[in-house]
Amino acid sequence: MQKLDSLEIPIAIFINEARVYSTDSITRNFGLLNDWAQKEYITLGNHSFSHSRYSTTGVDAYASEIMNGEAITRQLVKKHNKSLQYFRFPFNDLGEDSVQHVQVRNFLKGNGYTITPYTVESVDWMFNFVYEDFLNKGEVEKAKEIGEEYLRTTLAYFEFFEDLAFKDYQRTVNQIYLCHDTKLNADYLPQLINELKKRGYEFISLEEAMTDKVYQQKENYYKKWGASWLYRWQATHEEQVGNMRKEPSTESITKLYNEILEQKDK
Repeated sequence: MQKLDSLEIPIAIFINEARVYSTDSITRNFGLLNDWAQKEYITLGNHSFSHSRYSTTGVDAYASEIMNGEAITRQLVKKHNKSLQYFRFPFNDLGEDSVQHVQVRNFLKGNGYTITPYTVESVDWMFNFVYEDFLNKGEVEKAKEIGEEYLRTTLAYFEFFEDLAFKDYQRTVNQIYLCHDTKLNADYLPQLINELKKRGYEFISLEEAMTDKVYQQKENYYKKWGASWLYRWQATHEEQVGNMRKEPSTESITKLYNEILEQKDK
């Protein structure tokens, strides 16, 4: 929060309320969430109660995940004179097929929620996993290399999706960047924001970003895998997959991630 305060940019946070009960310090956790909520630059959003995957849960059970995931947040938005209108799917999993997609859209719309898209993402969660592993081992220089690779990769993703948007719409669009509250971003998000500012970016709220008419388009992607909405709006599966294959490489971080998982399993 201190780093975000210093950046002076609007952000949206998406809350898994189960996390409040995940340690013995429920009162402290609630207080921490309240500290986030009271910040003027923060928009609050629902991320489901326990971060379950919709495609394996089904709409009836998932409806409970959605509603249970707002119990505390509803209190906080009322307390701080804010609104709760955005929902983001864990894993960006909107369902395994078009039926599930339509079912959950109807439920969310009926309960006053807008599905939150994103356009730019750079597997920051995977970078963080490797970053923290090196830090825990005391390998600070290797952790620093991962942090710097995260910056390079993320900037490359911004360039990639800017080019893709311009190709599809012949103009720049309001981008939405998805990242997570992690040690990696506590250490490197300020550097990323400063680099983007040097490139001429301005930072706006989620609400303002979504006034761009690109976000009013019909989606043509009915799979459970998380994918940028710039792909979801493209007309055919062939076009979507063809562009996905042109993304900046994350092969090196994926290799390290898998190696660490294998070591932990031994």
